[in-house]
Amino acid sequence: MRALGIINFEDDTANIEGLGEFRPVPAIAFLGRYRVIDFILSNMTNSGISNVHVYCKEKPRNLFDHLGDGTLYNINSKRGKLRILFGEKSFSSPVYNHDIANFILNMQYIEEDPNPYVIVAPSYFVYSLDFNPVMKAHIDSKADVTVLYKATTEAKSRFLGCDVLMLDKEKKVTEFAKNRGNYKSRNVSLEAYVMTKKLFIELVEKAAKTSSLYWFKDILAESVGTLDIRGYGVKGYVSCLNSLPEYYRTSMELRDRDESVSLVKPEWPIYTHTNDSCPTRYTETADVTDSLIANGCVIEGKVEGSVISRNVTIRKGAEVKDSIILPGAYIGEKAKLDHVIVDKYAIVHHVKKLEGTDEDPVYVKRRDRI
Repeated sequence: MRALGIINFEDDTANIEGLGEFRPVPAIAFLGRYRVIDFILSNMTNSGISNVHVYCKEKPRNLFDHLGDGTLYNINSKRGKLRILFGEKSFSSPVYNHDIANFILNMQYIEEDPNPYVIVAPSYFVYSLDFNPVMKAHIDSKADVTVLYKATTEAKSRFLGCDVLMLDKEKKVTEFAKNRGNYKSRNVSLEAYVMTKKLFIELVEKAAKTSSLYWFKDILAESVGTLDIRGYGVKGYVSCLNSLPEYYRTSMELRDRDESVSLVKPEWPIYTHTNDSCPTRYTETADVTDSLIANGCVIEGKVEGSVISRNVTIRKGAEVKDSIILPGAYIGEKAKLDHVIVDKYAIVHHVKKLEGTDEDPVYVKRRDRI
């Protein structure tokens, strides 16, 4: 595909409380073996995009460690390249650390890319999509910009704070708005845009001149009256990981095979950093139902309806229900966890009961001992 892939970072409306304190949202562990960024990056590389720029707002080390040089994501270094980019200068305030500022600071790499088109998308929307039909539809429509969206009837409880699109009969965008949870049905913008590289650069420069606080989506919203912006509906499973409850809800949904098969498909692999640890060991006292269990674990206790990441230990007599346990965590004997998210390398040993809810799961901090 003749497009540069740009994986953008999230704005302040996306805040996965607790987990986001230690790493950027794209690097957060997800579904036992993946990171959040794996899904959009795999969509791009499976679609034949060989040059990809990954923008990181802060804490880039986790992304460097996870993504490497891109070979694990089917990027051939002889014909493509994966770049992890961020603002190398310090910002006087966090409000100035936005995508436009980072595009400007790294404009040389964008201008030097030989592809005539760009596809810009953030990582915190999780879906499976071939961008080739999107590109064909964009070219055939002769639109200036194509915006991906998901039509949902759950806008009162999900996708809160996301952009929504007002569309006419020809799917031309007439307005960008915010989902405040006031309406059931909405066309939720996935903040994924297709356009020529020339127009992208022009919009970035226009945004920088208009306001030092503008994000790219701000200049798009302002340009509705002058540009032909069209919507492209995405079918299948879509979720937005913009809060801890949504991260929890999405993880619990994708335990269901019927839901997960529309996201993780044999013909559309989700690439990730591999881990060659041993298979999980289940002892005679283990009791596991309706759960996703990664490799390298030791399970001696009861696990029900949970997502267990790599190299987790759950001791005899422990009960883990409707919970998410991230890599390297240790759940001690007779501990009872219900609606709990345990971060990496945390130890739950002395406190014997933790209980949260769907809307307010308990979060155990990384490397904490409780």
